[in-house]
Amino acid sequence: MNHRPICIDLFAGAGGMSLGFEQAGFDVACAVEIDPVHCAVHKYNFPHTAVLCKSVVDVDGKSIREAAGIGRQRVAVVIGGSPCQGFSMIGKRSMDDPRNALVGHFMRVVTDLEPDYFVLENVRGLTVGRHREFLTEVVDGFMAAGYDVVLPWKVLNAAWHGVPQHRERLFLLGARHGLPLPSYPDRAFNKPGDRKAIDGLPFGPTVKDALGDLPDAEGYRELLTQDSVRAQFGEASPYAAILRGLAVDPTDYSYRRPWSQGMLTSSARADHTILTRARFTTTEPGTVEPVSRFLRLHPDGVCNTLRAGTGKERGAFTAARPIHPWLPRCITVREMARLHSYPDWFRFNWTKWHGAREVGNSVPPLLARAVGSSIAAAAGFRPAVPEGVLELGNESLLRHDATSAAALFG
Repeated sequence: MNHRPICIDLFAGAGGMSLGFEQAGFDVACAVEIDPVHCAVHKYNFPHTAVLCKSVVDVDGKSIREAAGIGRQRVAVVIGGSPCQGFSMIGKRSMDDPRNALVGHFMRVVTDLEPDYFVLENVRGLTVGRHREFLTEVVDGFMAAGYDVVLPWKVLNAAWHGVPQHRERLFLLGARHGLPLPSYPDRAFNKPGDRKAIDGLPFGPTVKDALGDLPDAEGYRELLTQDSVRAQFGEASPYAAILRGLAVDPTDYSYRRPWSQGMLTSSARADHTILTRARFTTTEPGTVEPVSRFLRLHPDGVCNTLRAGTGKERGAFTAARPIHPWLPRCITVREMARLHSYPDWFRFNWTKWHGAREVGNSVPPLLARAVGSSIAAAAGFRPAVPEGVLELGNESLLRHDATSAAALFG
């Protein structure tokens, strides 16, 4: 790989933050993730990135440097978004949730690695009520560890940065004492459906821009037993053309991946009943279907916040996927990925459950790229597109269940 500033991704998941920072010009040398299914997917999409399949609780700077093979090389930035159920504004908010302690371990690893910058992402709920006290403690902890923090902190909406989804997330940015502080990225787009433009900014892509060219998965029987098929695509919007690799995005400094045009992936079909389809059909776009409480997407608006559901330790609850704007079914994982700004070459676990979790848990790459570009600008780094093509991993990495993935990573 070309030598570029080194990034370490904690709580990496499938790699939304990894991809965004790669697109901003960084090399993600190591990804730390506790879920082996997600580790396998990360390894497929980022084959040259070392994957530590462990809890952040059980790693330190030395083990990360050894896994990444970077020795004492300078680390430019450590990024990560710890699991957010403890902070989430959905359901009970608990100051005592043990997952909240993971933020402290993020701080510990940052202190070990001594990067120039750090980016901590989390849910907006961390800025509300008593949680603000915890957030203040986090800022004070970073200051004591030798880092300046950009204040006031900001909540960013993915829709402001070219993602057709309303998704608000807190980003905490910091720099080692003496280094230039980054700025929060400027809002680049207005959200489609807003009543008026703000500051003369253009409107961002819509649900229709994201999904309009995708084939209907239900037209392919193969997708009842697999998640990919060669298919006929429609005319792509400018947004979709970039995700399909039909157009070049001059602000994308990621490694190029090989991709076969006409492949529809991550599109295993849902098996809705006739009654469910009838209810979905009569639900107007932009409204909630009264029985399932699923939102039917409006083609001229943006998607609601895509959620992940829970792991087995919390009952394996599957979060609601929105209803397709013009078809009587829930959207597929690939359609979720389009609404999240993932390129079509990026693939997820072949099951609907794991794939939807991987999208819903992740930071949209375009939002992560906007933050990463701000870090690069503060560091005085001028990104460039790397030479060559980065081959993707073996497709078997996408078909693991929890048991086989755990065995793979020991």
